Amino acid sequence: MAVSTLFSTGLLNEHSISFMPMKFCTGLMCNYSNLFSKQAFCPKPVSVFAGLRLSMRNGIRCSTLEIESTPSFSIGKKFQLDDVIEAQQFDREILSTIFEVAREMEKIEKNSPGCQILKGYLMATLFYEPSTRTRLSFESAMKRLGGEVLTTENAREFSSAAKGETLEDTVRTVEGYSDIIVMRHFESGAARRAAETANIPIINAGDGPGQHPTQALLDIYTIDREIGKLDSIKVAFVGDLANGRTVRSLAYLLAKYKDVKIYFVSPDVVKIKDDIKDYLTARGVKWEECADLMEVASKCDVVYQTRIQRERFGERIDLYEEARGKYIVDSDVLNVMQKHAVVMHPLPRLDEITVDVDTDPRAAYFRQAKNGLHIRMALLKLLLVGW
Repeated sequence: MAVSTLFSTGLLNEHSISFMPMKFCTGLMCNYSNLFSKQAFCPKPVSVFAGLRLSMRNGIRCSTLEIESTPSFSIGKKFQLDDVIEAQQFDREILSTIFEVAREMEKIEKNSPGCQILKGYLMATLFYEPSTRTRLSFESAMKRLGGEVLTTENAREFSSAAKGETLEDTVRTVEGYSDIIVMRHFESGAARRAAETANIPIINAGDGPGQHPTQALLDIYTIDREIGKLDSIKVAFVGDLANGRTVRSLAYLLAKYKDVKIYFVSPDVVKIKDDIKDYLTARGVKWEECADLMEVASKCDVVYQTRIQRERFGERIDLYEEARGKYIVDSDVLNVMQKHAVVMHPLPRLDEITVDVDTDPRAAYFRQAKNGLHIRMALLKLLLVGW
């Protein structure tokens, strides 16, 4: 008998299934207010209810629900975080949770047309700076989970911010239209201000030279998948380390793991800032500044290259030109790297990785970008509906 028939005839009702957990299937968005809505069900609910048995006992209708395929994570358990603002929020337990759900999201993404986990939810992407991968991967993540997207690109020029509206007023307005806000801003600390204002989850998609926590999450997830471990690894950060929010955020996450060593390789004008070095030192993480990329590359499990960010130099184009092109990952660097090591890059790249590197299996940056979809799917699910 079809599930819809069971509901319409009264054989299945709120009382007969009141024992169910609030969210009992990755394909169902089930809270008691929308449990009986048509939109709450997957396209193939019969497979979920295949084990449904009905019986009469002492004149009372009873039912038993047997779920054929249960996800590896529990459903309906509240996620530990309300917002994603900075990498320091995460501990190893939370990271393991996100990675576990991301692996489930990878399976869902391969059959995404049937997924309705976030059906009925709206995500607003509020971007005050340009973005391709971050914005599109978040929007793709939301849509692949059945949700909808409200988007504004270049909000700095084409939103009410251009009229002088404060960030706080913008956030208060947008939260009235959506269930979660993903925000990129040109000012460090803007995401925290938004989180302090909003009553819905805020995800920091990059705040100026501050942090980019979701990039760091996909980066460390990529390292785990590519290298097979996060303890006892050596990582080289190369390029613009002063302005690279991705480097800052990933350094915070690497500090959670044991026996990690970090090498900083950069032109003098964009050296890593002291606050990161102090943070690593305080947590017993070994680090070293080095000018020889070839030497460092031969030792490391990960060579994390970054772009020299022209937009952060303002009028000092002379300093930009001084930094640009000094450290390039090319075939010579690949030749000294270990066979298991990988090259990563948050993208976009300019000329800091030559195109001939792309064909080497150790070039992980496009796989890294794809991992961003699964990490962001996991975050949206965890923040909006829990485990």
